[in-house]
Amino acid sequence: MSELLVVGISDYKLARCPNVFVTYALGSCVGICLYDRQVKVGGLSHIMLPESSMFSKNEVNRMKFADTAIVDLVRDLTRLGADSRKLVAKIAGGAQMFEVQPGSAIGTIGERNIVSVKNALYSLKIPIIAEDTGLNYGRTVYFDLDTGIMKVQSLSRSIKEF
Repeated sequence: MSELLVVGISDYKLARCPNVFVTYALGSCVGICLYDRQVKVGGLSHIMLPESSMFSKNEVNRMKFADTAIVDLVRDLTRLGADSRKLVAKIAGGAQMFEVQPGSAIGTIGERNIVSVKNALYSLKIPIIAEDTGLNYGRTVYFDLDTGIMKVQSLSRSIKEF
């Protein structure tokens, strides 16, 4: 029997089939679904910021940042039985939720999160096989470990399956 596992902001969870993950309120944040189809092991990370380097290492919640959360999630997934060479990624989020002055660092946080997530996945040689990122609306992501399907739900929009 599957269980719905809620992933909060600056958090990640991992599990085996048949569980389903959900993360709510992806605005500028990015949800990263990692999955090894062969053993049906996966994880969902909800990162909030692109890089941890501007913060003290003693104060860092590593699950908050793309550059640390993805590395940690991959490490934990391999401990759970996934083969890092067989992991694939599906990502969603990274929206620009508010109008701000051009060039504002805050206004581009969604875009910077997407770039950082892609860089982290590229460095780990994990291909991105599906993506629903950018634009200007929030998203909720469901990730089913039985099928590997990522569902993206947004207000006043149809549900997308990847």
